[in-house]
Amino acid sequence: MRECLLSLLIAVISYLLGCFSTGLTISKLRGVDLRKVGSKNTGASNVLRVMGLKLGVLTFIGDFIKAMLACWIGSLILPGTTFSIPIFGTILAGLFAIIGHNWPVFYGFKGGKGVACSAAVIVFINPTWGLTAMALWIALVFITRYISIASMSMLLFYAVVICILYPAQWFLWGFAVALLLLCVWRHLPNIKRLLNGTENKIGQKATAADETK
Repeated sequence: MRECLLSLLIAVISYLLGCFSTGLTISKLRGVDLRKVGSKNTGASNVLRVMGLKLGVLTFIGDFIKAMLACWIGSLILPGTTFSIPIFGTILAGLFAIIGHNWPVFYGFKGGKGVACSAAVIVFINPTWGLTAMALWIALVFITRYISIASMSMLLFYAVVICILYPAQWFLWGFAVALLLLCVWRHLPNIKRLLNGTENKIGQKATAADETK
């Protein structure tokens, strides 16, 4: 019973942390409603497109930190093994931070795509491979100039590595696969545009196609 209550506490705290929108906060300080411009997404990629590189990076950092904070809180509340699952508190916190970011209750459940939050979670859980996956993300952004491709590739790489290295630890590779599937789901419109050749690259002006992002 105690573990169930603590798990609920972690889920609520992490979800509310995830609901805090760095992008909307920054855009409102600049007199812009991020939900009405560009792709209408509240994540770092839309901030980058609408308000430039510095604010886009600042948004990414803010979203990264809130997910790291959620994982840290989860690890403090439920350290060790819970429900026979090691680092359960961290995994639960990371998941709900991403859910809160993607579907924030304060903004009509319309948020970002969880890329920065997912990056923070995988770095917190496994710093070596999480940072390696982030390095791949950065490289692919520069090479392809498609943030969507880089984002999905980052979590695909991480999931494959974790599945190979920890095949017996189902909670680790299962969570890694879940993050990948969640990322792909949130990027389905981007995938359609990639297949149609209408996905915008970094540096391109937003087009009408962005309205469905």
